[in-house]
Amino acid sequence: MKLSHFTVSILLFLALIPPHSQAQENALGSWNILTAKYDHSKKIAFFGEAQLRSLKYYDNFHYHEVKGGITFKIDPKFNISLSGGKYDTYGQGDNFVRPKNNAEYRIWPMFVFLQEIGKFKVEHRYRAEGRFSTNGYRNRFRARLGVSHPFGKVTKDGQKFSVGFNNELFFTNREPYFERNRFQLFVDYELNPSSKFLLGYLYQLDYKITDETGTNFIVIGFTKSFKRDY
Repeated sequence: MKLSHFTVSILLFLALIPPHSQAQENALGSWNILTAKYDHSKKIAFFGEAQLRSLKYYDNFHYHEVKGGITFKIDPKFNISLSGGKYDTYGQGDNFVRPKNNAEYRIWPMFVFLQEIGKFKVEHRYRAEGRFSTNGYRNRFRARLGVSHPFGKVTKDGQKFSVGFNNELFFTNREPYFERNRFQLFVDYELNPSSKFLLGYLYQLDYKITDETGTNFIVIGFTKSFKRDY
């Protein structure tokens, strides 16, 4: 079924209405992401990523993570990743307050499906995590829908800017089953074919989660890509 641009625009507008919770009030924090990608071949790629988060704007740093993995590109619109990482959450009130709320290792497979509707790019992402932490072992399942649209002057490399959103749901196999809803608005800027900046706003609604806190964040990200000659 082919959707008109008008219909897609209405759906996009509705999706941009963020979730709201009166129970959670929080200062605006920072969410910083540094990502490196390496294309080894047309079918195999590697990535590494580090994140640093604070509960206030570049103050009260309470969380960091580092992760990496390998991606198998089944075709241009479908890929599978196998990844793992280390995640540390600290107490509130200052920078890296100890004792930690949680120290955790995770491993996961992830499936990503891509599609295009007119000029809109749609991403469907599914992840199943095994979580080994100071609070014991847990499973978690994540499903994310993302939509982006390029804009700005057209160059030989395409349009430099894109705007979009994504919304991700977190579930477990234990009660209460639903853990979190994470919603993000963002703007991407492609400095060159191998470097990209991201600026966004992220809101997350948690349900009885104590190992990671924070509700509102300004997101700043940088991605650097490398490619092997093949």
